[in-house]
Amino acid sequence: MGRPEFDLAVIGAGAAGLSVTSVAAQLGLRVALIERGPMGGDCLNTGCVPSKTLLASAHAAMAVRDAGRFGIEAGAPVVDWAAVQARIRRVIAEIAPMDSAARFTAMGATVLAGSARFVAPMTLEVGPRRITAKRIVIAAGSRPLVPDLPGLAEVAHLTNDTLFDIPEAPSHLLILGGGPIGLEMAQAHAGLGCRVTIVEAGRIASREDPELVAVLREQLTGMGIAIREDAKVAAVEPGPTLVLADGSRLAGSHLLIAVGRRPNTEDLGLEQAGIAHGPRGIATDLGLRCTGHARLFAVGDIADPAGLGPRAFTHVGAYHAGLVVRRALFRLPARLDYRALPRVTYTAPELAQIGLTETEARVAGHEVIVMRHPYRENDRALAEAQTAGLAKLVLDRKGRILGVGIVCRNAGEMVGAWTLAISRRVPLSAMAGMIVPYPTLAEAPKRAAGNFFAPRLFASRTRALARILARFS
Repeated sequence: MGRPEFDLAVIGAGAAGLSVTSVAAQLGLRVALIERGPMGGDCLNTGCVPSKTLLASAHAAMAVRDAGRFGIEAGAPVVDWAAVQARIRRVIAEIAPMDSAARFTAMGATVLAGSARFVAPMTLEVGPRRITAKRIVIAAGSRPLVPDLPGLAEVAHLTNDTLFDIPEAPSHLLILGGGPIGLEMAQAHAGLGCRVTIVEAGRIASREDPELVAVLREQLTGMGIAIREDAKVAAVEPGPTLVLADGSRLAGSHLLIAVGRRPNTEDLGLEQAGIAHGPRGIATDLGLRCTGHARLFAVGDIADPAGLGPRAFTHVGAYHAGLVVRRALFRLPARLDYRALPRVTYTAPELAQIGLTETEARVAGHEVIVMRHPYRENDRALAEAQTAGLAKLVLDRKGRILGVGIVCRNAGEMVGAWTLAISRRVPLSAMAGMIVPYPTLAEAPKRAAGNFFAPRLFASRTRALARILARFS
């Protein structure tokens, strides 16, 4: 067969694929990066970047409407939908050079535009060209899941792939799905003046702690978003109109499908390479090596490591990339560990979770202790009139941190320290003694940690000791 043409081939130029390629190319390896769509993948073009940019415009409009509470008379905001859309495109364009083919070519990678398909375990076909590589990383990502509902195929509908291209603001946006994408886009459009209805078969934010979700639900309904939970859709009719299982009907101007994602496994020729895969993605071990293959790896949304299922977050793709770099390029041991995996729903307030929720901890068999601190008792939250929120720590009986949930403004910005605490097993006492600036929202989880020790500090024995020491000092 001769020497392989490349040391490494990477399929997919999203967050995970770009991260692996960047390291390998800068190490001087012969790297092929293959992408059939826009560089940057879903996150840059149709996911994180445009959605957070749209949310920023909505939050600005919400701040104008809310200015009266602060003694500022600003009047009702005027939303220029075309300008909002133009800003989304501008932000994408500003970030795009970091993910561009030119940048990665300059690093030394060979960037190939086209669809990659396996024709043998270590051989790929890209258009008319065949390439061989010593190792291959599959980072082909995922796409929106569109359910098989009667009538849906005949009705115009949106996904996150098409949502950011609509030329005018929806007068009534129906959102099927109450997960992170559905909730974020509900608030974004409601904040920009659209009528919004969320339809969810179970409860919204079903993966998150119900106590924290209750805060978010109240905020969303308070701004006029209609939320229909435990509402199963039986069919879709032109309008668009959702026909619910109970016979009721919901009509709107636009329909957004936000019920999850599915891995892009169909067109890769995985069978030709003997790569095991299923509805949740490509089967790998905890080191992200494809089952039964020593030199094939899967990362990002398309990976199903050890049956844990995919984690469709950009930061997980970057984390996967780091593991593969260690294992594939440096032959070092590396194992996936999701104990301290953070996730954030970027609404206002944001909902951030690290580690186990209270329910997950109890199901796992832990004897759970919960410590809380509400934001109505936080001075910064009071000063900024943002008191809806809660910091919640989930501990085992010895006080070891199992999980942290925070719902408040910018919750995602304060989870880093708690992610480190869980991953490095930092004692709760260290977190309770951590110095944080005053006044900040970050004081709330610290105060929750301190609450664990308060009963001991003010116990009768400690009080007696303090009196004795005071007498003889």
